[in-house]
Amino acid sequence: CHCKKTICQGRLCDFLAEKQRATAELTSEPNRTSAANPTSSSCFCKEKMNSVSFSYHMGCLPLFTLVTLSSQCRRHLEQITSVGPRPVGSPENEVLTVGYLLEQIENIRVETAAGHHQLTVDVQRPTGTFSIDFLGGFTSFYDRVTNIAVRLEPKGGAQHLMLANCHFDTVANSPGASDDAVSCAVMLEVLHSLANQSTPLHHGVVFLFNGAEENILQASHGFITQHPWAEQVRAFINLEAAGVGGKEVVFQTGPENPWLVQAYVHAAKHPFASVVGQEVFQSGIIPSDTDFRIYRDFGNIPGIDLAFIENGFIYHTKYDTSDRILTDSIQRAGDNILAVLRYLVTSEKLADSSEYRHGNMVFFDLLGVVVVAYPARVGTILNYMVAAATFLYLAKKASLPGNRGGRYLRDLAYATGIAVLSWFVTLMLVLIVALLVTLLGRSMFWYNHFYASICLYGSAAMGKIILIHTLAKNLYYGVSGDFILGDLYFDVSLLLWCCSLVWLTQQGLCSAYVPMLMVAFPLATKLLLAKEFKHRGASLKYSVLYLLGLALPYVHFMFLIWVVFEIFTPIMGRSGTEIPPEVVMASLVTLATIFISSFFLHFIYLARSTKWILTGLGSVFILTFLFVSCGLLFPYSGSPESPRPKRVFLQHTTRTFHDLQGQVESHDSGLWINSFDFTCIQHVTPHIPEINDSIRTSCREDRPFCGYPWFLPVKFLSKKNWYLPAPEVSPGAPVEFSLLSREETRWGTVKMTFSVKGPSHMSLYLMPHRGASLSTWSFGDGTPQFDLSGEYFVFYSHGLDAPTWIFWFEIQVYRNTDVCPEGMISVAISSHYFFGEDSRTAQLEEILHRFPTWAFPSSWVSTYDMYRY
Repeated sequence: CHCKKTICQGRLCDFLAEKQRATAELTSEPNRTSAANPTSSSCFCKEKMNSVSFSYHMGCLPLFTLVTLSSQCRRHLEQITSVGPRPVGSPENEVLTVGYLLEQIENIRVETAAGHHQLTVDVQRPTGTFSIDFLGGFTSFYDRVTNIAVRLEPKGGAQHLMLANCHFDTVANSPGASDDAVSCAVMLEVLHSLANQSTPLHHGVVFLFNGAEENILQASHGFITQHPWAEQVRAFINLEAAGVGGKEVVFQTGPENPWLVQAYVHAAKHPFASVVGQEVFQSGIIPSDTDFRIYRDFGNIPGIDLAFIENGFIYHTKYDTSDRILTDSIQRAGDNILAVLRYLVTSEKLADSSEYRHGNMVFFDLLGVVVVAYPARVGTILNYMVAAATFLYLAKKASLPGNRGGRYLRDLAYATGIAVLSWFVTLMLVLIVALLVTLLGRSMFWYNHFYASICLYGSAAMGKIILIHTLAKNLYYGVSGDFILGDLYFDVSLLLWCCSLVWLTQQGLCSAYVPMLMVAFPLATKLLLAKEFKHRGASLKYSVLYLLGLALPYVHFMFLIWVVFEIFTPIMGRSGTEIPPEVVMASLVTLATIFISSFFLHFIYLARSTKWILTGLGSVFILTFLFVSCGLLFPYSGSPESPRPKRVFLQHTTRTFHDLQGQVESHDSGLWINSFDFTCIQHVTPHIPEINDSIRTSCREDRPFCGYPWFLPVKFLSKKNWYLPAPEVSPGAPVEFSLLSREETRWGTVKMTFSVKGPSHMSLYLMPHRGASLSTWSFGDGTPQFDLSGEYFVFYSHGLDAPTWIFWFEIQVYRNTDVCPEGMISVAISSHYFFGEDSRTAQLEEILHRFPTWAFPSSWVSTYDMYRY
């Protein structure tokens, strides 16, 4: 399953010769991937034995200037991305990029040959299959994809290994600088730095340059399930991207193994981590996945998942270029990864990581300055202690002489009801505004103008909360500026946050630390300022001290809110046509407003009047709504400095449908168009009039995956698509699909064996008919994995020179199919041509040139062939 090639002069020359031939075909620049300077110095800091106090406490100071860093890491990044998109199977991915990486690794090996470490390289070409419950569930099959594994260890060898993973392949039509070329550039320099250090490593490190991650995690599966080094891997670090540049955040760790979090806390020079991100990501809300899942589920090893998250608007687009990644981002990532790896390979815990597998960790950073981490079981105790202190505080207030007889508890219950009612009414009314914006056809106005969502939904939410409580103060309580009411509504906020703290803790969520902070600090502040409030009320001194007491939890909480919007705002641009983005954005803004305002509700009851605040908020809301309804806030932008592109997929496809006798029953060709956001084509039609709702398609339920060439099983996300008639496509290497055998087994099933020869990417769709079901097949663990609609999707890809794909399945028939006109199963195969001449047609080129600059149309050629049996 893998071909081992230890780097030597002869083997390297073979790779370089092949690379040069491919380069000559793809570009007129003969020195496009020139060799690296083997004597170049590392771009990352090296720790000094006698560091001064400032260096020790504030982090390692780089020994090299930013100019040197740019000439090292950035040069790797620019060389890798200069070949353009690197989909699996393309010469750019399998030859040019592989050749460049091997060239740099050989330079490092030669430079460090006389040192304390030995460096071994293995080029693996694995073949395998697995099922995954991502995107509703599907199965993957890969053939001869590429891994470059580099093993760095002391010259005496190492029994235990740490794995560092990046991927150099990309999606079609994107240069993939952030996802994930920059991580590979960083890993090259981390390898260079560790190989050059004078102190021998205690354990070994495998640097895996993974050549098929965008094909839904295939190459990592090939390594961890088939490579002989995988048995010695004890933990891993995975470097990923969900955006372009910025800070890399730790958003997954474990499972369990708290020592990994502790290692990051102790070693990272620029920490950025949150267990909230981990639990949100693992909930499945974010439609994405990383190699972390493969190493965790198939390798049963723990790890750390890091990713760039900023500017996700241009993730997986043509704008993901090297010039958009700041030097500071590369420096930060290099400092962190080098420090964490160096810490882990000297840790005794790596030798037997299973011994330290006990529970999860609560971890979060404070503005990127310091990371707080403690075991989840300690967090549980701490949470219940804070909750107990809160209930004791409320119980003591209820027992005061003036509050006996249940008066305080009754007032607290009524006030809690008013607060919850205000939140519910606010959310409903803001959602009505969101619905109105949607009906006006102004969805996603905030995509290019985020501040507008705050001005519209935030002002509406804050205004409604203040209005409801003002009405309660004047009409229900009939008082103005009452200190007792102010104190009561502080207790209401404390009680509600405490309830959420108890509930999240009972659910076993580490994110419960957030309400813990939002209870502990306000409670402590309240107790410390009790005398000041009693004697002087809401004086200026009280207000200032109160705000200072809430500063730490509020700053951290608002930072978390920023991260949520940083992630989810761009996701709305690629979440399909079925999720209404206004509902999502309005809900997020409203919930953020509710949470942030919770401990300021009592100021409404302390204030004499809220008229001017309501007038200001109302004015902001009305003006913003007018701007939105008049279409003055366009969702997209083609600005070179800050693009916010609309994503459109175009496939020039030819479809052929066969009946039970193998005869063609229908045949057509066209441009199949998918918009991956809610606005569909309403903004595209004025620029390309023939793309309009008159060519909108409908799903044919009697055909596998509606009869269209879905690259991934995401039809549930994008149910609105369009089909513009166009001439037939004629790929130079068409799909060869044939039924090799059909036989009845002794156990009553029908076994069918097929062969397929086609391009590097194909999709297989299986749809058993009524009265039939798949019992087993040649994929995964043998148990068929169906999707949300009950159909079966197999994702296929191969590297260079793959053999014919042969597969089989067994189908169980529960009734007589001889009298059934539709047969027992429909089988469809779809091919996808992502690179080379076969990926382009004159019709595609003509329509692509007509798209506006604010759109990113991703196009390729595909075919769809369906057979009934």
